[in-house]
Amino acid sequence: MAAIATFLTYRASLAISKDEANFFTSFEWNPTGVPPEFGIAVLAFGTIVSSVIAMAIAVPVSVGIALFITHYAPRRLGGLIAYVIDLLAAVPSIVYGLWGALVLVPHMDGLYGWLDDYLGWTGLFAWDGGPARSLLTVGILLALMILPIITNVSREVFRQVPRTHEEAALALGATRWEVIRMSVLPFGRSGVISASMLGLGRALGETMAVAMVLSPSFDITASLLDPGGGTFAQNIASKFNEATVMGQDALIASGMVLFVITLVVNGGARLIIARRKEYSGANA
Repeated sequence: MAAIATFLTYRASLAISKDEANFFTSFEWNPTGVPPEFGIAVLAFGTIVSSVIAMAIAVPVSVGIALFITHYAPRRLGGLIAYVIDLLAAVPSIVYGLWGALVLVPHMDGLYGWLDDYLGWTGLFAWDGGPARSLLTVGILLALMILPIITNVSREVFRQVPRTHEEAALALGATRWEVIRMSVLPFGRSGVISASMLGLGRALGETMAVAMVLSPSFDITASLLDPGGGTFAQNIASKFNEATVMGQDALIASGMVLFVITLVVNGGARLIIARRKEYSGANA
């Protein structure tokens, strides 16, 4: 980790020292220009927005699936659903990207039209009829990709709930949902949060699937349905092979920012796990 951080810092410093634009706020990406000008504002916006959309979709669905498997479904049905979720985790990201580009994008017009009809007045969901290669589509695709991670970890957390806690709630006359609300969710809160942050870590760094679905542009629009935008990983993957030495240094500089963000996310997950000794012991 120290070697990676040293390499990224060194190459990033070479690029930033020659950058004539503000590295953090500029919308321009022209590291080969004279003088070179590039910034990560669009990339940071796209990465954060698409990841937030993915989390908003994936976390509630994942927790619901985990609760259904552990506390509602019959054993055989729960095992079958868990097996399918495990298979989703084994699908390569390039396959998700192909499915997103060939199946998801062409079938998003209905959803986009509905959002425009009922929520278009907000400006956030205004749609002009263009292709659905936007941050919202990327967020939905990322939600499918991180759903197995959050579901599997949450399922294991819910299984660690002491049986005596649930039996005590039932003895007091609690319904099944009340048992979950009073015993299961409070016990598994830290685990669910840490699972969500681990899923966020993957969403932040996803490359090929995003590159195949998103129509990249260095512009920030008010609507989530407009084509365009970009993410750190997608920009690096699409530009690195054709970049000059200066261009590679600029891409590495953006990668350093993503590296720091990912470290912060995963470090936060570890701190949350450590706060819950029961879960930390089970995880070990």
